[in-house]
Amino acid sequence: MHDKVYVWDKFVRLFHWSLVSFFVISYVTAEEFETLHAYSGYAIAVLTAARVVWGFFGTKYARFTDFVPSLSRVKVYVMELRSGKADRYFGHNPLGGLMVVAFILMLSLITFSGMKLYALEEGKGPLANAPQIHLISPVYADSDEEHDHDHDGLGDGGIWEEVHELSVNLMIMLIVLHIVGVLFSSIVHKESLISAMKTGYKDRQ
Repeated sequence: MHDKVYVWDKFVRLFHWSLVSFFVISYVTAEEFETLHAYSGYAIAVLTAARVVWGFFGTKYARFTDFVPSLSRVKVYVMELRSGKADRYFGHNPLGGLMVVAFILMLSLITFSGMKLYALEEGKGPLANAPQIHLISPVYADSDEEHDHDHDGLGDGGIWEEVHELSVNLMIMLIVLHIVGVLFSSIVHKESLISAMKTGYKDRQ
């Protein structure tokens, strides 16, 4: 395949499509299937952690050093896009690299807040026996009042629920931007980025 470049290794492709699958599962099971929701969340947490490790020890185009851009590089790239003279990248372009960082940070917040909420509400999960750090000062009330207070969004459980829901909504916004960016870049550079994420290869020209 002299006319093609091997860009996305097997781990990156497996991570990408597995993450898509588990995120969809987590999203659709949020209200009715608590156990499946929890375990798909754990899978996302493991995938995210593995991707961070691969960002340091993986193949060339998977490493953070290859695609995490400086803000100045992002600004230059945006200007190049506006002028119609943006360079083609085999790996992530500066905006794509910035999106990967945003994904990792948001997924970390989603999974941590989800596990924290699971521990507070159900007493389950890896954080159930962890030392509790209260986000607000404890209040002294009877157990029923504490329960109502907590789920009105004023207690720790309510706060973590808000954090979890907000981070999921922000993640969906990032996903929409990612899809738009993939389609836009595919049109501009006349290549199929979706196909590249399936096969691992991009055309050299």
